[in-house]
Parts: sequence; C-alpha cells; structure tokens
Amino acid sequence: MSAFEDKSGKVAAGTFKDVLLPQSGAQREEVQVGPQFGVDTAVINLGNNLGMAVSSDPLSLIPSIGLQESAWLSVHLLANDMASTGFAPMYAQFVLNLPTSLSLESFKEYWHYIHQYCQDIGVAITGGHTGQIEGQNSTISGGGTMFLTAPLSEILTSNKAEPGDLLIVTKDTALVSTSILAMSFPETVKNKLGKEVWEKSCENFYRTSSLPDALAAKEVLPSKTDLKAMHDVTEGGVLGAICEMAGASGCGFRVYDDTLPVGEAQRQIAALFDIDHRFSVGAGSMLMAVKPGNEQQIIDHLASKAIRATVVGEMTAKEDGFTIVEHDKEKPLLFDGKDPYWEAFFKAYKAGWL
Repeated sequence: MSAFEDKSGKVAAGTFKDVLLPQSGAQREEVQVGPQFGVDTAVINLGNNLGMAVSSDPLSLIPSIGLQESAWLSVHLLANDMASTGFAPMYAQFVLNLPTSLSLESFKEYWHYIHQYCQDIGVAITGGHTGQIEGQNSTISGGGTMFLTAPLSEILTSNKAEPGDLLIVTKDTALVSTSILAMSFPETVKNKLGKEVWEKSCENFYRTSSLPDALAAKEVLPSKTDLKAMHDVTEGGVLGAICEMAGASGCGFRVYDDTLPVGEAQRQIAALFDIDHRFSVGAGSMLMAVKPGNEQQIIDHLASKAIRATVVGEMTAKEDGFTIVEHDKEKPLLFDGKDPYWEAFFKAYKAGWL
C-alpha cells in the first residue's frame, strides 16, 4: 500500500519526488545529506569534521502485540535508521498522539518501556510532546526523531554504494512482519502451523534491532573505503531495501534469489498469510554494500557475535538495471514499492482470525 493511492503506508517515490522534494524549506550549505528517497538519515556539517545525523520514524502502539512490544518497535525502528550511519544514536525526541481509550496506567507502562529501551542503548530523551486525540485509533501513536554526532568523514549513508560492491544482508528476511503476524493472530498460527513455529516467531521479535549488526561491521571495516553504505530493512523488505540503496546511489544491481536468507518459521508464516517474504517488512536485518575482498572478514566477525550474514548479490552500473537471478535465469526485478504485509494484516483482521 502507499499513501494517496491505497490510502495507507509511505508515499511512493513519485509522490516524494513531485511533492516533497521540491519543497523542502530553505537551502542551507551545512546540510550535507538532505531529503532523498531511500536515504533515511540526514547529515549536517557542524564544522571541524563533526557531523550530526538525524532520522525520524513513526511510533508504534499495537494493542494486539502489547505495550512492551510496541515500545520496543518505537525505539528500535528509530535506532535501526541511526545504526545505518555506523554509529549508535545519542538523543531522542518523541511526539505522542495517543488514543483517548489509552488509560493513564497503560501509558505509564508504555512510557516505562520507551525509557528502558532508550536507556539500554545509551539514548537520552531530550523532549517532545504528549497528548491524547479524539478519534485516534491508529497503530501509529505519533513520531520520533533520533540524533547523533560523529566524525563527519566516517558517517555512512545509504546513497554511497558503487558498481562492483557486494551486497550483504544480516539475519533473515521478513523478521518483524512475520513476528507481528504470529503475535497478532496466535491461535490461527498455532492451529495451522504448530506451536513451535509460533514460539520461534515470537522469539524473532526481539531480534529486530540491527544496531549490533551495524556497530560490529564498523569494528572491522573502515567507513566509505571498504564499508561503503548501509540501509536498514524496513517496508519493502530485503529486495525493497536493495532497490532503494541502488536507486539512491545511482546504481543497478544483480541479486541471487536462492541466496536470500529466510528462516523456516518466516517461510511458513509468509505462506500462510500469502505474502512474499522477500518484500515484507524486515526490521532487524541490515543491508551493507562492501568493497569486494572484504566480505569474508565481515561475515566471520558478525558470526563471532552470533549474527548471520549472507552475500546476496552485487551493485552494477545504472544502465544494467535491477535484475534478479531465479532458477539460473536472470530477469528484471520489478517492485512497485508496495509491501504486502499491511494488506495481509488487515485482511486477516477483517476475516476474524484470532
């Protein structure tokens, strides 16, 4: 789904380009990386090789999975964007537009976990705005922004990949989408796929931070020379993230379908809800563009921290386009920007799945 087309989800690339990008306020020379489709983090030059990275995302409040889990998503989806710089977030601002049905006791619980998860990753909450709004029944409870400062010359963005770079994906596809579906419709998943698949999917929920992945990569490869770019996997899944990174970097790519990492629980839940795991929300995975010759070093280092990493393809020249190899046949990869997760969730909800 996409905003103003199916009335849900993020705006499509065309809307971003036509409406948002031409009208982005004043032009300031210190903005080194500003609004760009497929680039989640802005970078501002503060002088003396000090840069500030900034990223914003919606906050989650999803009754079907619980307040603690919603707080986890709210904090870590923001932190995942920040992680793509190669550094950990430092500060956060939260704007909470809460439903009137949320009690003070429930809010206290939700905010306790927001505080805890920020504290765990070293993020200071520096302000924001909190209120209740009549008619607010969305699973989006507002928005947040995270900030960090770091050496400007070392801050990574997703638009710096180059032809020849290898594409590495951490963990598995569709981690968060299949987890939320399993947690939201537990009886259906247990009855149709078994308790073991449901339990594994619930465990996967807390694998949806990609901050450890990014920081580990930065430990072994220098930024911008060997570790060229990173992009956390969100709407559109792993293949959507590759499309975004390639588009932002002015590259094409070739990806090999049989190398895309997917766990058995994710595969089964994706099939049950009729979604393509390759294009489904995949928070917890990090996409990395790495200079050839460095791939085994980063794979081994991540493995030492119990993080799976897989080479899934390579960047190519822009004129080569977006291609995928399936069953030894190369063909164009067509992606309309629509993540199948959202439709699957609401379809199951309307069908009365439990």
